Amino acid sequence: MKILVLYYSRNGAVANMAQKVAQGIEKSGCEAIIRTVPSLSGESHDDSASYVSLEDLTQCDGLALGSPARFGNMAAPMKQFWETTSTQWLCGDLIDKPAAVFTSSSSMHGGNESTLLTMMLPLLHHGMIIQGLPYSEPSLNATTMGGTPYGASHIAGLKNQNPLSQDEQNLCIALGFRLAQTAKKLAS
Repeated sequence: MKILVLYYSRNGAVANMAQKVAQGIEKSGCEAIIRTVPSLSGESHDDSASYVSLEDLTQCDGLALGSPARFGNMAAPMKQFWETTSTQWLCGDLIDKPAAVFTSSSSMHGGNESTLLTMMLPLLHHGMIIQGLPYSEPSLNATTMGGTPYGASHIAGLKNQNPLSQDEQNLCIALGFRLAQTAKKLAS
């Protein structure tokens, strides 16, 4: 089974989270397909991953979606990508596929939870089944940085100086693992 890890990362934090989510997916025995979206003109961007295609969406068995928090919303490049998916919406290509979301912000109150919620909106319109993180995950109760029941999150710091904490890494891995396990259950 193939799980798409689709992210946008300007300073590297979300890209690091994507790698940890992929680690959780592969821990479950599924294949993680890591893709990004093109930046808008004038922005720096992590170009280490391949760009997503609409076929990646139709061929995946599940989706993990990651974006930095931008005033409590997903980044414009990610939003712009989702605005190109009308054909997939009309065809129902994503209906009943599981999805999960993850984000990073520069400050503790940088809009992580609202960003996760806004990222869910296009996925719900596509008919996807949203996965979160249950409080049975020990790191959700222990974290002093990022982590929410809506999805994995990270506090990067105003100068992007904070690496992923151990709890944040654990939650990214747990999110990927749970997403892949759900995709396997839905396929059986």
